[in-house]
Amino acid sequence: MSNQKYFAKSQRFKELLLTTLLGDIPTLALGTKLRSLLYRRIFAQLDSSVYIQNGVEFLGTDRIGIGKEVHIFKGVRIDAQGHSNNKIYLSRGVAIERNVDIGCLDNTSIYIDEETFIGPDVCIAGPGDITIGKRCLIAAHSGIYANNHNFSNPLEPIKSQGITRQGIVIADDCWLGHGVTVLDGVTIGEGSVIGAGAVVTKDIPPFSVAIGVPARVIKNRMNQPLSERGVEISWT
Repeated sequence: MSNQKYFAKSQRFKELLLTTLLGDIPTLALGTKLRSLLYRRIFAQLDSSVYIQNGVEFLGTDRIGIGKEVHIFKGVRIDAQGHSNNKIYLSRGVAIERNVDIGCLDNTSIYIDEETFIGPDVCIAGPGDITIGKRCLIAAHSGIYANNHNFSNPLEPIKSQGITRQGIVIADDCWLGHGVTVLDGVTIGEGSVIGAGAVVTKDIPPFSVAIGVPARVIKNRMNQPLSERGVEISWT
């Protein structure tokens, strides 16, 4: 136990030292290159060609993995602290826009797959596990929350009644419009489109278009004529 505590304190010291010294060096002063090179000492994984702008905050870097060609912009906060089993992984080509907040909380896995784009001011929070598939588009001000507060006892403070955690899965090639909220326990099927401002409280089948509060499916993309799906038809 003492060895684990020593390792944790040593890791945290290196994390604070490097992120403090390097975190605010601007791009023009080779900041991105220095971070890409020296942050490898503290991250669980940091592949090549990673672009980390100045002003990005990392916590629990020994539980954060970052694949090739990932871009992380100013104001992002990625927090894997809180439990030794926490894990955050950003796969190849993921782009995290400004002021995104990603947090594990407790015994949580957050996985964002290849070439997915996370727009500005998005919040992605455990403690339930969260998986976001390949080539997804998550528009600005959306929220993905893998937890729910219990509130059955009106005589007890809600914060004292605990939470439930089922997890969230967003499959490949989904588009979540501006300000979409995804609540705990939801699976959004492959190729689905969720309209701006929708609140997703139940599973969405693959290739659906869903809108509203709560979100309801209004059509299936696979049932559209081929010409409406952008498929060119040749008659020769």
